[in-house]
Order: sequence, then C-alpha cells, then structure tokens
Amino acid sequence: MKVLLLKDVYKLGHAGDVKKVADGYGRNFLLLQGLAVLATPGALKTVEKIKAKAAVTRAVLNKEMGGLAEQVEGLELIFTSKAGETGKLYGSITPQMIADAINKKLGIQIERHQVETEPIRNLGEHVALIRLTVDLTPKVKVLVYREGEAPAEKVEAPKAEETAATETAAEALAGSA
Repeated sequence: MKVLLLKDVYKLGHAGDVKKVADGYGRNFLLLQGLAVLATPGALKTVEKIKAKAAVTRAVLNKEMGGLAEQVEGLELIFTSKAGETGKLYGSITPQMIADAINKKLGIQIERHQVETEPIRNLGEHVALIRLTVDLTPKVKVLVYREGEAPAEKVEAPKAEETAATETAAEALAGSA
C-alpha cells in the first residue's frame, strides 16, 4: 500500500514523503493515527504544502529542543552493578534506568521510549542515543562498573539493584492500594 505521510514518522520518513508500507501497518496504524493518507492522485497534489508546513514545524521544534540536546550531548552516566568473573552483569542496565538517571541529573523529563539502546548486560563503556526529535539524537556515554570498583567521586547514578528493588516495591505498593 502506498501512503502519503502527513507528519514525520520515526524510522519511516518525513511529512510529504510517499512510502510503500505493509497493508496492516498502513491501515491499522498510519491511517488511524492520522499520520498518513492513501497516496491517491488528489492527495499527491498537496505534497508541496505538506512539506512546507512540516519543514516550518520541524524547524521550530528543533530550535526548542536544541538547548536540551546540548545539555544531553556528551553526558556521562555511571552505574555500578554486581557482575561475574567474565564481566557479565547479574541483571542489566535498562533504558528506563538511563532515562531516570538523566532526569535526576539534569532535572528534565525524558521517557524510556526516547532512549535507544538494548539493555546493557556487560561491564564497560556503552553509548545510548536519546531521540528528542526526528533530527536531534544526542549521544550519552554509559559507564558500567563492578560494584566496589567504581571511582567513589564519580558515582552519580543509583545501583542497578537499588533501582530495580525500588521499582518493585513501588509496584507492590501500587498493587495493594
């Protein structure tokens, strides 16, 4: 199915693009959410208007988020966790934990869905992308140390076990209330 995108869709394209997508994705998501319309000859006549309007909207959004991107770019997050002899973690550092650490450190609001990384399961240095807009994706350095080995003055993010224990305790309280 060919669709004309009305809005920017992450990992698909910008507004005004004509894309060929799976029938179910187009019918059940793009069309229902108002992100696209069928690429009919009548709809294709409005491509230039859609592209111009989207470019203005994208520029405004990028300008607003530019300051936030500068704050996030190059940020170092340090986690400590228990690990085995080979450097494999007992558990993992999740995108939610990374988002929480950024929110705590900078006092901003980033959702876990904006953090693009697989759960980190090994000691060492890793890179996570933070998707603020379609065009702005600053990189964050995530350092994972074995518990007790991290430099004491640099420990800024909570331990992986403490965060997981806090989350499960909060879920238990929410479930019992």
